[in-house]
Amino acid sequence: QVQLVESGGGLVQPGGSLRLSCAASGFSFSNSAMRWYRQAPGKERELVATITSTGYTTTYVGSVKGRFTISRDNAKSTMYLQMNSLKPEDTAVYYCNVFRSVNYWGQGTPVTVSS
Repeated sequence: QVQLVESGGGLVQPGGSLRLSCAASGFSFSNSAMRWYRQAPGKERELVATITSTGYTTTYVGSVKGRFTISRDNAKSTMYLQMNSLKPEDTAVYYCNVFRSVNYWGQGTPVTVSS
């Protein structure tokens, strides 16, 4: 079955960096577009970044452009989100997502940006 396991979240000061990972299994990762979402307290889940199966094309929500970088390693069936220049408004639970007839989600990894 499809499994997505996020890791790498934590507490970081404003201006700091974190790298999130999403380990995937149970489906053809190298043939699947992947996405990162986030959900802040009291807010709806928001699409943050997408990456095509080859990794050649990526997209970002405007608020993270220039600060976040999505990438993938198909040999390791793993997707990443490098987050730099973090702001308090980036505080959220970050989720890995793949659509394979239905949406699959990981359990999420919390990111807190605070001094």
